[in-house]
Amino acid sequence: MTWMNMAIGLPTMLVCLVLQATVTFWSVRYYMRQSARKLARHGVLAGVRPLLVVMIIMMAGNLLQIALWGGVFIALGEFDAFYQAVYHSAVNYTSLGYGDVVMSERWKLLGALEAANGVLMFGITSAALMAVLQHLIKVHLARDDDRLEGPTR
Repeated sequence: MTWMNMAIGLPTMLVCLVLQATVTFWSVRYYMRQSARKLARHGVLAGVRPLLVVMIIMMAGNLLQIALWGGVFIALGEFDAFYQAVYHSAVNYTSLGYGDVVMSERWKLLGALEAANGVLMFGITSAALMAVLQHLIKVHLARDDDRLEGPTR
């Protein structure tokens, strides 16, 4: 029984990792393109829009993974309704652990695997958002330094 959970859970985690890495790469790349064009010339608020877009895209990646896990639970026959499967998946993925919807004994280990997956994927999301925020701060500090030094002769 444990092996069946692992045989289903680990490949699902791998798909989630590939999905989150792709979303992270794309969104950070988007941010860097936007920052090269706008951030150096505009104020801090110019950096908030691309940062917000990055956050929304990365959270959409996490929500897609929650739906993927919900789909796995439906395919295994754990839930009849997609909403209930996704709700249970979201509770697992976020490590919230309400316990109001419980999986059968046969597939219960998948909940723990999904929780571990969610912690890792939110870690990737947090790290990417922090890198983007650090870049935003660096660009604005460099711009402020250039203003203080004035024109060079």
